Amino acid sequence: MAKVTIAIDGPAGAGKSTIAKRIAELKNLLYIDTGAMYRAITLKLLNNNVAIHDKDRIKTILENTNIEFIEGSIFLDDIRVDDEIREPRINENVSEVSAIPLIRETLVGLQRKIAENNNVVMDGRDIGTRVLPDAKYKFFLTASIGERAERRYEELVKKGYGCNYEEVVKEITKRDKIDSERVLDPLQKAEDAILVDTTGKNIAEVIDIIMDEMKSIDS
Repeated sequence: MAKVTIAIDGPAGAGKSTIAKRIAELKNLLYIDTGAMYRAITLKLLNNNVAIHDKDRIKTILENTNIEFIEGSIFLDDIRVDDEIREPRINENVSEVSAIPLIRETLVGLQRKIAENNNVVMDGRDIGTRVLPDAKYKFFLTASIGERAERRYEELVKKGYGCNYEEVVKEITKRDKIDSERVLDPLQKAEDAILVDTTGKNIAEVIDIIMDEMKSIDS
């Protein structure tokens, strides 16, 4: 029986993780948050004071790192890091870390291996274009910068982090630029992906759109 693979891409704050997680629950699929994987590596590099240009130390870190998803949580070297990878310092550095070719190649390989052995819904920046180019279902979620920044701002405030809306807008804009202009696997919509603008839509509305599109593909 063919594996079920759903690829969901889009910029920061577009709602990828929330939507992908809910679809995984509805379809009984394994949810893989690839952004969390890059965040976990960013956390480890920062904790070990590894500079992004230090290729030798990065290679050593990657060779001695274990990332797993267990019951909806991400574990870095057997430690659950769901909260740590959402800290502002990770937001500020993850796009630059994600642009490092060695890190991308390593994690893409791991992501593909997971998809080979499981029915998955996977979200990120390059799932439909690089990680799972043959995925049957591909979606590209987007939203206005203002709305994406508002979502991220509310998330940070809820978690108790001190921040202001203008700084979050700058961070989102910076991440968009880095993600879209990086040489390896830039953020872009796959030609065969369905564009879903989540601006002004709630979670239920977006999920309904995606579920209806999948039904259309299957019919």
